[in-house]
Amino acid sequence: MLDYHFIADNLDAVKQNIADRYMKADADAVVALFNRRTGLTTTLQGLQQQRNTNAAAMKGKLEADTRAALIEEGKKLKDSIAAAEAELAQVEAELDAEGRRIPNVAHPDAPKGKEDKDNLEVKRVGEPAAFDFEPADHVKLGQDLDIIDFDAGTKVSGTKFYYLKNEGVFLELGLTRYALDILQKKGFTPFITPDVAKETILEGIGFNPRGAESNVYTIEGEGTCLVGTAEITLGGYYSNTVLAREKLPLRMAGLSHCFRREAGAAGQFSKGLYRVHQFTKVEMFVYCLPEESGKFHEELRSVEEEIFSGLGIPFRVVDTCTGDLGAPAYRKWDLEAWMPGRANPPSRSGGEWGEVTSTSNCTDYQARRLNIKYKDDDGKNRYVHMLNGTAIAISRAIIAVLENFQQADGSVRLPKALVPYCGFEVITRKA
Repeated sequence: MLDYHFIADNLDAVKQNIADRYMKADADAVVALFNRRTGLTTTLQGLQQQRNTNAAAMKGKLEADTRAALIEEGKKLKDSIAAAEAELAQVEAELDAEGRRIPNVAHPDAPKGKEDKDNLEVKRVGEPAAFDFEPADHVKLGQDLDIIDFDAGTKVSGTKFYYLKNEGVFLELGLTRYALDILQKKGFTPFITPDVAKETILEGIGFNPRGAESNVYTIEGEGTCLVGTAEITLGGYYSNTVLAREKLPLRMAGLSHCFRREAGAAGQFSKGLYRVHQFTKVEMFVYCLPEESGKFHEELRSVEEEIFSGLGIPFRVVDTCTGDLGAPAYRKWDLEAWMPGRANPPSRSGGEWGEVTSTSNCTDYQARRLNIKYKDDDGKNRYVHMLNGTAIAISRAIIAVLENFQQADGSVRLPKALVPYCGFEVITRKA
């Protein structure tokens, strides 16, 4: 959430930012409601002061007529205060609702654009492999190697669910531990977070729990939701807290299941594990001083690069365009891994880039919603900056491993970094 004074003082820039992000929000309404709230607050304070003056006057020795007049005035003031409080509460609710629709200001260097095709490639690591055989996609590999069962997932749970089995189980566990070990060495405190969070926490982070466009599974009658990422539970961990300055930065790594409706997700590039309703993810989260968030954003990106470089998976880094940022983000980097199986039709040198991680600097946007502050050197409470980043989304990492390390005989050779965690070097077809 942006500061209302900032919106009022920078109205044209805020409206342009909304347009650049292709979002629907009414900055003029926010300013009008903000001004109205200010006026109502002043009026209410004046009425309360009159009530206090009236009450003080009642304490003295008074003539009967004077006391009766003061009593009558007191009743009128009470009614006026009640009406002013009710009107103020309504305006504050409207202001909060409209204010939450205003996205964070985008970084001035973020590319202008509407969707992911407008993202700007800034770095490439590794070269896509050219196979001397016809490569398969991860769906065929997973079925042939008997490590992924999509049919049983659909039968038992519905479309976009799946079973991991045999070596697939150890591949998921190995990828998880591989990422957690890297993060722990870098000072991240590991967490296993709840898979459920209150709607108020989701709204604070910037997720919409309701509506046709929501990507969230809500739990009916409970006021809670299944989380789509541990960003939600790590971000809510310190809600309504004043953090000690000397404890910042706080680096957290959260392991959780992630649940997403993926409404409307379809097509060639959404098949298999790429867009599913449930997957496992290790999420990074940082609370820091405002002047340091740019530095920590680069740190999160470097950790993501280290994880995928260590796996030997080719990837590129893109600077996310304004229309693809998401409301809370000031700036976002995406890592896109090379996925040979995304070629259509399949070819020995084909493939496409597929997003495997992202990291966002959300500045104080989420902290304002969740009321997370620190005490500065002058003793004043100020909002922290909050950042998040995917260390590893297991389902998409599995895609990249299977498709990049497949061999001519249909087996998959594991990246060397994973062998100690998985306990085997090759996944072969079952007899």
